Amino acid sequence: MIVPPHTALLIIDVQQGLIDGPPAAIRAPQILVQLNAAIALARTRAMPILFVQHDGPPDSPLAAGSHAWQLHEALARQPIDKVIRKRASDAFCQTALKATLEQLAIDNLWLAGYASDFCLDSTVRSAAMQGYAVTVIADAHTSKDRPHLGGEQVIAHHNWLWANLDTPVHPVRVMPLHQLAALSGND
Repeated sequence: MIVPPHTALLIIDVQQGLIDGPPAAIRAPQILVQLNAAIALARTRAMPILFVQHDGPPDSPLAAGSHAWQLHEALARQPIDKVIRKRASDAFCQTALKATLEQLAIDNLWLAGYASDFCLDSTVRSAAMQGYAVTVIADAHTSKDRPHLGGEQVIAHHNWLWANLDTPVHPVRVMPLHQLAALSGND
C-alpha cells in the first residue's frame, strides 16, 4: 500500500474539555499518546498537520477562548501546524478546510481525534464523498459512553462502519497506527 505524497494528517476536536471531561474520553491518556505518535510519523514524512477546533456558542463549555475550548495541551503541536475552526460537526462545513487542502495540493487524508460518533464521523463521510482518499487511524480516535452504547463499542462500531462505507471514488481505509508506520513514504 502506498502513502501518496499529497497526504495530510487531520486531527479533529482534541480539546481540553472534550478529552479531559467531565466525563473523560475513553482511553484519553492512550489516545493522546497515539495522536502524538501519528503527529511524529506525519512529521517524518513531511506531511502537513491540521488541527480542527470546535467553537461552541458563547454560553457553552466550548466557547471560544475558554479553557475547555483550547486544543489539548498534551498535543505535540508546532507553530507551522494549521488550525481550522468550525461550528458544525463536519470540519468542511463553512470552514477554510477545503481551501486549505486545495492550497496544499492535498487529496489524501489521515484522520484521527474526537468524537468517533460525531465530528470525526461527519468529517470522514464528508471527505470521502468529496473524493478524498481517507484513512482513519483506527486506534487514534475516541468517544465517550453514550446512553445506549459504551464508548469502546462506539469506537469499534465506527471503525467497522467506515471500513464498509460505500464511497464514490476511494474506499475508506481503517488502519491502526503501527500499520501506517510500516508503510513506506511511497506505500
